[in-house]
Amino acid sequence: MSTPAPVTLIGLGPMGRAMARTLLAAGHPVTVWNRTPSRADALVTEGAVLAASPAEAVAASDVVVLSLTDYAAMYDVLGAATETLRGRTVVNLSSDTPEATRVAARWAADQGATLVTGGVMAPPPMVGTAESYVYYSGPEAAFHAHESMLALLGAPRYLGADPGLAQLLYQAQLDVFLTALSGVAHAAALAQAAGIPPTQFVPEALQTLVDTPAMLGADGAAGAEFETGVHPGHLSTATMMGATAAHVLGASEELGVDDALPRAVLSHYERALAAGHGRDGWTAIFEVIKAQPVAAQSVGGAA
Repeated sequence: MSTPAPVTLIGLGPMGRAMARTLLAAGHPVTVWNRTPSRADALVTEGAVLAASPAEAVAASDVVVLSLTDYAAMYDVLGAATETLRGRTVVNLSSDTPEATRVAARWAADQGATLVTGGVMAPPPMVGTAESYVYYSGPEAAFHAHESMLALLGAPRYLGADPGLAQLLYQAQLDVFLTALSGVAHAAALAQAAGIPPTQFVPEALQTLVDTPAMLGADGAAGAEFETGVHPGHLSTATMMGATAAHVLGASEELGVDDALPRAVLSHYERALAAGHGRDGWTAIFEVIKAQPVAAQSVGGAA
């Protein structure tokens, strides 16, 4: 069995600390750096080495894992360590847009480094558990060179060479997550306005989330309908669901609860109905949400 290779981890928020502990537990020598050094105190006690600067941290390992707020923070931190980046692999597990990651990949290449991008699909307490997985994209050889180490953080899901792919799927998953959180908060506000305390209502709302896959189809039926554009309305039509969305909006207005979320949801159904999908299933809202083809422009402005 090979000796675990040294790893540098920069950024010691809750996620960074969880990743550092996971790597230490697996026997990797871990060098850490954080703008607030005191965040490393417990990790140093557990065996990590605190670098005095980003350049010292980068120099300590062939692979540098970043857990920062966004990609702008990468430039702030590594901009002072460019002389040590050459030949190293940077695995950026921070959050940002797909295009920001592509720009970062070009910047890293300019410094002689290789960027692998990633999105961790787990909260800090789940890092390193069987339930954790991580999206990755970027140069395949660089990913595979460090795959065994990365697998300690969560099951790796490599998506391809485009550095933007990992963040695209990561943000898509957060789209589901954040919308669900807003939905639960909005529903609890509705219930509270009617005299039902959140402590009583929220467990029922969480059960609704558990039951939601039945609407999506446990076998991925909704995904197939999104992909094929065929939206059977035998269970619930866009007209029926639109009426329900209108009632949620009406209840919000009556009770003085913020109506931005239900108004946005209703707009999907209103536009689907306007496009002729009234008898189709609820999945027809995908047709008005998805990116629309850009109309071909005539040459020289002539029609």
